[in-house]
Amino acid sequence: MTRIAAVHGVLPPHRYAQSEITDALATVCLPSGGDGGADRTDRAVLDRLHRSAAVGTRHLALPLERYVELGGFGQANDLFIEHGLRLGEQAVRGALDRAGIAPHEVDLVISTSVTGIAAPSLEARLAGRIGLRPDVKRVPVFGLGCVAGAAGLARLHDYLEGHPGQVAVLLSVELCSLTLQRGDARAANLVAGALFGDGAGALVAVGRDHPRHGENSGYAGPTVSATRSRLYAGTERALGWDIGDTGFRIVLGAELPELVRLHVGEEVRSFLAEHDLKPPDVTGWVCHPGGPKVLDALQETLGLDAGALGPTRSSLARVGNLSSASVLHILSDILTPGPPPPGTPGLMLAMGPGFCSELVLLRW
Repeated sequence: MTRIAAVHGVLPPHRYAQSEITDALATVCLPSGGDGGADRTDRAVLDRLHRSAAVGTRHLALPLERYVELGGFGQANDLFIEHGLRLGEQAVRGALDRAGIAPHEVDLVISTSVTGIAAPSLEARLAGRIGLRPDVKRVPVFGLGCVAGAAGLARLHDYLEGHPGQVAVLLSVELCSLTLQRGDARAANLVAGALFGDGAGALVAVGRDHPRHGENSGYAGPTVSATRSRLYAGTERALGWDIGDTGFRIVLGAELPELVRLHVGEEVRSFLAEHDLKPPDVTGWVCHPGGPKVLDALQETLGLDAGALGPTRSSLARVGNLSSASVLHILSDILTPGPPPPGTPGLMLAMGPGFCSELVLLRW
């Protein structure tokens, strides 16, 4: 089994209350700033969406006033590379330091983002700065969206099962604020503006034959027992991007909570049943914070008690939805005061474009 040797989340320095972001987005997204006449209805909708998002504060890559000045997609993507490299370096260095593993020991890096494009990719640009070996294997991933944190861990586990003496790193960098569409008063864009924040995370894992895999390795990270990936037919327009001249235009269907009820709940139950488990047996839910309605649907369909998704709801309130980086931050939050009881099961769960889900069974 793969051992998670360390996980480390980082956030950009610019932190704002939800109300401050709401006022700024009214200027950026609504006609005439939403200040008068026919635009008052749009401002009322924006206010309602932001109040109901269950988000208290968020961290942004740029100072809030800079977003009004942003030009086209090219400028936003240049800023993604600049700030993404800074956050990505902090995340990887922090995770390696926690694991007690030197950069030259890393054999594989999987990097993921859905909020910017870079070629060379971020991990290639970081390799020399961090001290990765010239022969390190790299797998940059784009397009998995919010599911990529869980899917990245699952694919990292697949690799380490075949290379049990090696070290692998997962890096997620998501600067969601740089994808916001100016002058776009669609409900999907306003909901995205209410939920998503910026952040990065990195996870270090070792195979079963690595010296740091054992229980006496000095780190209380869980092991990965099993994984499952699933695509749900006919749901391609539920979540994703429409990419055009202005960059990433979000597709965010109102049917997402119902898709969770129809598909994801049963997926989780059948996956756990394969391992003689039921939802109440799980002692740590590392669940992606898709939004309050999605979390309510998941809690309802799985019959979870009010505290089961507490770490997820807390993360959503403190930093917003960080896309693929969220599950790494939530895992770090769960481990920080001390993990759940040893030997008990945990479950990492995320959903993304496709519409798809990814499940990772953990053992604390």
